[in-house]
Amino acid sequence: MTQPPPPTQPARPSLPPAESWLEGVPTPAQQRQDRYALAALITSLPGLVPVAVVLAGIALRRIKRTGSRGKRLAYGALAISVCWVIAVAVAVGLGLYGDWRNGIGRTVGIGEVRVQQCFDADLEADSLRIVRIADCDRLHTGEAYARVRANLTGLSPEDTGTMATQQCATAFGSFVGKPYEQSELDMYYVVLDDRAVASGNVLCLLGMPGTHLTGSMRGSQR
Repeated sequence: MTQPPPPTQPARPSLPPAESWLEGVPTPAQQRQDRYALAALITSLPGLVPVAVVLAGIALRRIKRTGSRGKRLAYGALAISVCWVIAVAVAVGLGLYGDWRNGIGRTVGIGEVRVQQCFDADLEADSLRIVRIADCDRLHTGEAYARVRANLTGLSPEDTGTMATQQCATAFGSFVGKPYEQSELDMYYVVLDDRAVASGNVLCLLGMPGTHLTGSMRGSQR
């Protein structure tokens, strides 16, 4: 009589090493938000672009090495910094375009100055022919405030000066808000044409020799 085979024990399935059970589970260091990434985002918001870019670069290198969180914050800081750079560039470009459009910095003949334009020139010179157009919000020496009509045809130089002075003095009071006789400002005129043309043939200017003005003198009552 043959003996039955002994019972066989099923093979125990092999288990992975204990440490492999932690694969995919972030370590405490990886769970933390990188402080440099957070600092980069905070400094980018008020426009501290150089600081934000440096901090974001440090954060990305640290995140790559340690696997910590914060990559989105770092890239967000870089994106905000780029927006700031674009905004500043556009603002500067518009400012330069505005200066160019207004002729600021351009040298022109005194007769080419437009009303409400400010200029730099030596008002104490014996003759004034050339001026440099200036920004009225910055320091300047003079301002063109009116073009008036005066029929100067056939008048003598003395009568021409009297007529031009009277017309510019009337416009001066309306512009400054104080009669010329009571003002600390000086008044000048340039005869553009002897005929009284519709657009005005006498250019009226004001200034203070030896002193710079700031802002338009319109309504200043000086």
